[in-house]
Amino acid sequence: MHTLSKACLLYKLKFLSLAAIIVLAGCKADQEKESQREIKEVASAPRLFESLTETATGITFSNTLTETETLNVLEFEYFYNGGGVAVGDFNNDGLQDIFFAGNMVPSRLYLNKGYLKFEDITKQAGINTSGRWASGVAVADVNNDGYQDIYVCVTGKVNPQQRTNLLYINNQDNTFTEAAQQYGIADDSYSTHAAFFDYDKDGDLDLYLLNHTLEEKNPNLLRPQLRNGSGKNTDKLYRNNGNNSYSDVSKEAGILVEGHGLGVAISDINQDGWPDVYVSNDYLSNDILYLNNGNGTFTDKAAAYFKHQSQSAMGNDVADFNNDGLVDIITVDMLPEDNLRSKLMFAGMNYDRFMAEIKNGYTPQYMRNTLQLNTGNGSFSEIGQLAGVHSTDWSWSPLLADFDNDGYKDLHITNGFPKDITNRDFIMYRMQGLNSNVPTEVLNKQFMKAINQLPSAKKSNYMYRNQGDFTFSNQTKAWGMDVASFSNGAAYADLDGDGDLDLVTNNINGKAFVYRNNAEKHTGNNFLRIKLQGDKANAAGYGAKVRLTQNDKEQFQEYSPYRGFMSTVEPFLHFGLGQDSVIAAVEVAWPDGKVQRLENVKANQVLTLAHKDAVAAKQLKKDAAPQLFQSANARYKIDYVHKEEPYIDFKVQPLLPHKYSQNGPGISVGDVNGDGLEDFYVGGAFKYPGRVFLQSKNGTFTSAAITDQTKFEEDMGSLFFDADGDGDLDLYVVSGGNEFPANSPYFQDKLYKNDGKGNFTLDTQALPNTTSSGSFVTAADIDGDSDLDLFVGGRMHPQNYPAPAESYILLNEGGKFRNATAQVLPALQKFGMLTAALWTDFDNDHAADLILTGEGMPITFFRNVNGTLQNVTAATGLPNTSGWWNSLVAGDFDNDGDVDYIAGNLGLNTKLKASDKEPVTVYAADYDRNGSMDPIVAHYVMGKNVPARPRDDIFDQIVSMRRRFTSYDSYARASVTEVLSTAELNESYVLKSVNMHTSYIQNLGNGKFKITPLPMEAQFAPVFGMTVNDYDGDGNLDVLLAGNSQAPEVLSGAYDAFTGLFLKGNGKGGFQPATLQQSGFFVDGDAKGMAELTLSNGKPLLLTANNDGPLQAYTTTGSAKQAQVIKANPSDARVEITLDTGKKIIKELYYGSGYLSQSTRSIALPQNAVSVVAYDYNGKSRKIK
Repeated sequence: MHTLSKACLLYKLKFLSLAAIIVLAGCKADQEKESQREIKEVASAPRLFESLTETATGITFSNTLTETETLNVLEFEYFYNGGGVAVGDFNNDGLQDIFFAGNMVPSRLYLNKGYLKFEDITKQAGINTSGRWASGVAVADVNNDGYQDIYVCVTGKVNPQQRTNLLYINNQDNTFTEAAQQYGIADDSYSTHAAFFDYDKDGDLDLYLLNHTLEEKNPNLLRPQLRNGSGKNTDKLYRNNGNNSYSDVSKEAGILVEGHGLGVAISDINQDGWPDVYVSNDYLSNDILYLNNGNGTFTDKAAAYFKHQSQSAMGNDVADFNNDGLVDIITVDMLPEDNLRSKLMFAGMNYDRFMAEIKNGYTPQYMRNTLQLNTGNGSFSEIGQLAGVHSTDWSWSPLLADFDNDGYKDLHITNGFPKDITNRDFIMYRMQGLNSNVPTEVLNKQFMKAINQLPSAKKSNYMYRNQGDFTFSNQTKAWGMDVASFSNGAAYADLDGDGDLDLVTNNINGKAFVYRNNAEKHTGNNFLRIKLQGDKANAAGYGAKVRLTQNDKEQFQEYSPYRGFMSTVEPFLHFGLGQDSVIAAVEVAWPDGKVQRLENVKANQVLTLAHKDAVAAKQLKKDAAPQLFQSANARYKIDYVHKEEPYIDFKVQPLLPHKYSQNGPGISVGDVNGDGLEDFYVGGAFKYPGRVFLQSKNGTFTSAAITDQTKFEEDMGSLFFDADGDGDLDLYVVSGGNEFPANSPYFQDKLYKNDGKGNFTLDTQALPNTTSSGSFVTAADIDGDSDLDLFVGGRMHPQNYPAPAESYILLNEGGKFRNATAQVLPALQKFGMLTAALWTDFDNDHAADLILTGEGMPITFFRNVNGTLQNVTAATGLPNTSGWWNSLVAGDFDNDGDVDYIAGNLGLNTKLKASDKEPVTVYAADYDRNGSMDPIVAHYVMGKNVPARPRDDIFDQIVSMRRRFTSYDSYARASVTEVLSTAELNESYVLKSVNMHTSYIQNLGNGKFKITPLPMEAQFAPVFGMTVNDYDGDGNLDVLLAGNSQAPEVLSGAYDAFTGLFLKGNGKGGFQPATLQQSGFFVDGDAKGMAELTLSNGKPLLLTANNDGPLQAYTTTGSAKQAQVIKANPSDARVEITLDTGKKIIKELYYGSGYLSQSTRSIALPQNAVSVVAYDYNGKSRKIK
């Protein structure tokens, strides 16, 4: 929560007791020891980087800071933000020189003498920043004379005259002249960094100035954001007038949004040919994405492009890390990796504050690094937790670059903070004295004593290797960077000309790091370095885009050297090539539209690409490959929007991992009015009825509410089936949610009888009492009497998570239903928190078996043995599959004649990582004896099983814990076995989960199965809705998936990275994820139920219901399939289709599948089908063809 952000949590300390100082002193050593624990990593040898000593390099710079009673981190919150580092060839000798920005010490310029030897030429160069708090450094040829100039940003709690930025013009003789006033850019804002770019594409370099403010007393004070340019902390845009002068055009250009800017990047985010600006902001202010309108103005589109952001965003970088040709974005925050510092930083969840921010127009923000994956259609998916780069402590500079030359961009992150002012115990002691009348001089002494006793956050910088599968492995120690420091700005450059990227960092109270990269010795990988020669006043080629085509991949880079935090990297584009010695093609696109393409380019060289060699791009219209799916809402007049009445589950059970009041709706498909056309029903919510949509002959739909009565039930699953044997489809609707206590009448399920024309009437006598909060409903002939019986899954025990819910077997007795669970399958009465079920013949004996999924339980198999269901899970050959499963679909994906399965799970983009050795565990009991269930979700952090939630959240649920943990420090050190006593552990109801992967379950025959994770793209978020069909017509079954969840507690944040996914089946049990550009299937809401319907023209219509959002409809592109569509009999459970090739297709016909949904039971016959046989639930066959 923003109430925890940095020193501004309580911006003025009035009093700190001596006891507080003693406590902090006592824990300082332990905390620093914990903060320097060896970083968990994936081993890799040998050590890639070598740290060079100051004696070896000649670089002695240290950004030394000295606190006083009047100048310290409590009075100047950005006191420890550090300085930048810039790389540039200032004397044009081909060697990269280095500039370090100093805060309380003078900045330094070091000339590269070759062989990694540097000379300090600051004094003779005429550079003097003494008396100024230098922050960011931007290098550019400002006056277009062929020599690099230096623009130094300045900040600090000083008068404006001491805060003007500096421009050092290169005199071409290793001396510089300060000329910011002359050029019109001696800005006295509180500047963090600057970036030169040609925003108006007139051929010269304009200037974007990144600002913050130190005048706002509480930057986290909740208020509407200033978006009219009036904020003192608004960035600025200076236009280059073309005559060595600049004009401030901020307001007319639309640079109007306030922020606390700590990072700026320039990139053509939306690929329209114009450079855009990304700004990462600290505190409450959201990040900004200024899209260039191409007419001299910008528009902030961050809210439209990003679903959430980092809370206290520091530096950022923009680069294509997954080699798909689209630029991605990383911003860094301050979430610790270790449990001790994490628990000392967080107090608890503040749901009300979070929602107040949303209501005030802010995009959701979470305290962690965010890695935004570009989807290519104007949206991003945040996958930092899946990638494993979300928690790198007090982070500053992220740099995406290929440090091992394997063809993938790795990630370096600096971090560290000399005084841990976010320590919750420290903050609480400060709060005690807020209203104190202690004299100022006494307070100042208390301040200094307190500051000196604070522990530090001195950590190793992080180095991650890109695995090439959206994930990174921690190579900090293995690559030689496991040295604790307070590092801020960083830059990469090939300082020694050996073809790999070396690293330089600016450190507080320590010598600057210079790391020599030895990749050329240890990896055997090749490289290509590109030097750009632009035209006019953009000689360096800002905004030029380079694409490399290699044997098995492509790479993309765009030239802008301002990256990370306050820094400038080398003026080259560096590409690692792996083992490739020849690049098939190198193509450069210049900002003016000219292009150049080179083929068969040799590796291991510096290649110069000059604008003068480029030609005008041919305006040949390139037909894009047709997408497989297209939106169909408008075409078929489907305009339903699901509405959810807000309910805060956390007010009843504060320790819930997520809300249970917004898990619907589901969708059901069937011909309800007997006209031969399939219709559908979509569920409603509390106060909002579900609706039935009737299909007309032209394929459009009209809808009507299922009831006009006041509605209190929360609709979950639903099902069309003939309940009373009169030949039409009736409707069963499951009531669920978490809004009411157990046994509420609003958990009663509903059965609506059909009059044959699609008009429904509630039958209040047809169902027994159902008091569980329900989930799904499925149907099969369970008792063999030729009618359809029901299995209704229980989702949860209302307001008593995670107690198992009651599920029901309802036998059909002439249209009335009897609860026969105790007689048919007593184990189901309180089996768990069920989410999905399939009546399926997994052993090919033509009898209906049952598979179940649920939250905190394994995928469970019940085999039908002579009419009796037996739990055979232990005999399936599967390992423990316990997970947070959501959904289940089936098909013969490997074409071997039996049915395989796909199960939707939580996914991997979460802090709740699970494995056999380190499960996610829920412990629950009424620990405080107040009559309610107290759940504690635990997970492993660096090998230790700890509660997932902070101390204050535990106290909100279990008041008695206050006596057990009197300080944040004591709680932060406790494992689960120390939080709960032995007696409490023994009485706990325990759910252990070891698998969070959405997975493919292959049927091996003979009752055996094999489980395999689906591709990484399927792990971006929880998967709920799924459908199966051969959507691309290649003869193999494919899968469509949808998901996300807005239900999690707000510290962890929403699971919202999923945009829908088409998995193309290869017919052998393998799946290839399609990109959004390939599939056209885009479902990025809080997707729940999903179903397939057959249109009047024979094409499939894919329906996805979003919780508290619009129903989305998609169809396949191209002409309608000419396959014959056969309507199944109500009793048909399975068809076997034989083709003229001899291939046999198995297709099961479900009454309920996926998540809370029911898809078409129609049978689409391939044109070359020669035989079709249907089987009912009792194994009786009928020949269709």
